[in-house]
Amino acid sequence: MKPYPGKRFAVFLHDIMAVPLSWLGAYWLRFNLEAIPQTYLYPGLQMLVLVVGIQGFMFWYFGLHRGVWRYASIPDLLRIGQSIVMAALPLAVIIYLLMPSSSIVPRSILPMYSILLLVLLGGPRLIYRWSKDYKLTDSPEKKVLIIGAGDAGEQLVRDLIRSHDGDYVPVGFLDDDESKHGREIHGLRVIDTVTNIHQVVAQNNIDLIIIAIPSASHADMKHIVEACEHTLLPFITMPKVSDVISGKVTVNDLREVSIEDLLGRDPVSLDWQSIRAGIAGKAVFVTGGGGSIGSELCRQICRLGPQRLLIIDHNEYSLYQIEQEIRHDYPGVSLDMRLINVSDYQSVSRAIKQFAPDIIFHAAAYKHVPMLEAHIREAVLNNVIGTKNTIQSAIENNVSNFVLISTDKAVNPTSIMGATKRISEIMCQAFPEQGRTRFITVRFGNVLNSAGSVVPLFRKQIERGGPLTVTHPDMTRYFMTIPEACQLILQAKAIGRGGEIFVLDMGESVKISYLAEQMILLSGKEVGKEIEIIYTGLRPGEKLYEELFYSSEVLDPTSHHKIRLVRSGEQVHADISDALNALEQACCSYEEARIAEIISDLVPEYQRDITS
Repeated sequence: MKPYPGKRFAVFLHDIMAVPLSWLGAYWLRFNLEAIPQTYLYPGLQMLVLVVGIQGFMFWYFGLHRGVWRYASIPDLLRIGQSIVMAALPLAVIIYLLMPSSSIVPRSILPMYSILLLVLLGGPRLIYRWSKDYKLTDSPEKKVLIIGAGDAGEQLVRDLIRSHDGDYVPVGFLDDDESKHGREIHGLRVIDTVTNIHQVVAQNNIDLIIIAIPSASHADMKHIVEACEHTLLPFITMPKVSDVISGKVTVNDLREVSIEDLLGRDPVSLDWQSIRAGIAGKAVFVTGGGGSIGSELCRQICRLGPQRLLIIDHNEYSLYQIEQEIRHDYPGVSLDMRLINVSDYQSVSRAIKQFAPDIIFHAAAYKHVPMLEAHIREAVLNNVIGTKNTIQSAIENNVSNFVLISTDKAVNPTSIMGATKRISEIMCQAFPEQGRTRFITVRFGNVLNSAGSVVPLFRKQIERGGPLTVTHPDMTRYFMTIPEACQLILQAKAIGRGGEIFVLDMGESVKISYLAEQMILLSGKEVGKEIEIIYTGLRPGEKLYEELFYSSEVLDPTSHHKIRLVRSGEQVHADISDALNALEQACCSYEEARIAEIISDLVPEYQRDITS
């Protein structure tokens, strides 16, 4: 923000007028606030012309007239000090060394002049800013309590104070760091810890709570949110550091606390150098690129500088959406899109042959557990035959790397969806020695906000006023955010050498009933009063809890602490080609009983119709 030329001149005139006031004021102070002797006054007035000339030049040189008083701060004060010092130095040389009459100017004048000028220039600026920051307005609409007395909290208070609308006025801070208690930031006291928020809210008539800790861990955020919920007041938060760094938002973009803040996990440290080395300059092929995981994988890949990217999906609208997004956000990426169903071998094979990818990320899969129980043929066609087609084409075309996106539901599966994903894992382990393709499998649990998952369902149910439907009060699931899952997939690809199954560290499992309660509370409603939770019983194919590995499998550490290598205690099928061909034939002839029989042979652990 630059002042207008008229305002610049007014600022410069103000500063110039302060020079004679300071010069003569220094004489007055030198003679104990009494009349200045004539023998000193006249030479002092003569020297004033030189002082104004040199000091005015320094004002202009250091750009004091360009500063905006509304935002006067320490840098402005430093510029004022520099201009005064740089003027005082030549004045001292001229007055005390070069001019014969120098003895008439007392040596104490220059130091006192400099101090007075600093006060006369800096004082009005700071007073003007203070008057704007703390201007008298009508009674503010909302009193704000800020949680977090760090850099983010300080910046937030500064912006709230400067706000012209006066709708929000900060009244104090809460912080669990007791060493900060009693201190003040911009005149606001750090009152207490988050644990005592209820008393602080009542004593200060708080209307809104803002959480200003963008670097807070999810455990800390959970603690803070639970404390805020007990106050029954609305609360919002600042964005995460990772979102600010990526450029998605700025630190001033306040938002409502989301379920991701509570159930997501702390940002992971990745070896981006090795990840980038494996993607940059390569041709990358993503199946199911319009889905939740596939589309985020495409975004992450685009940031790593691929030579070109081919996305296939059989959902027209999803493919259109991700195409529009990538062409807008990553115009430098060479992008190709194909409307292809992976169960169509000819289409998949032709696309891979034409595109000649270095890497295939196979994310295409049907995932809705209860729905697939009634559509066993379609589940097998997409999840098994689609994977077989993609693997076969990768081998035939000498694709270097094939990464399968698997799921915890593949472990001791009780659903068609889980069984089909287990067969996909078996295929990737059975084919590592064929051709030059390295097969890597990445297995993880639920991702927050993925299409068809429980979080979007609960949001819609809350919008309708409830109730929220939970299948069982003891049902638990593992959760991670979509970006974290995709980043760890890329990290696993960088670690893998071929034939491995990697399991992502999912942290602790979460009760679905807890998730439902938190989503109701975050929406500003009361559980059981405004929105109810009802339990409907387990649906076909569902388990109370998921597992990330078999009891016969051993987890070994890898170079990344969030990724474990699965070492199987059992030998996978040496040759499953005949079984897969029979499965494909059964799909073509619609023999669902035969399909179920072959699945049971391929996955002995599979037990259908488990309801508890």
